Amino acid sequence: MTTELLQKASEFENRKWSRITTSDRVQASRDLKKLILDINEVYKKTRDQHLMEVMKSLTAIKRKVEKRLQGRIEV
Repeated sequence: MTTELLQKASEFENRKWSRITTSDRVQASRDLKKLILDINEVYKKTRDQHLMEVMKSLTAIKRKVEKRLQGRIEV
């Protein structure tokens, strides 16, 4: 199970995030959230630092995707 989660995480980390549609960004945000929560459940049991680093990396990607979804506020 852990190897599957880490494999999915590496796919997200290596994915190109430029020139994707809004619906793809929404789906990616949902998938990232689910993946982060799944990794967190494993982390609670094992306390593996590598899993924590992966979660931090995925969270940073998720924040960038969601920031792009919010749009730019013009003043």
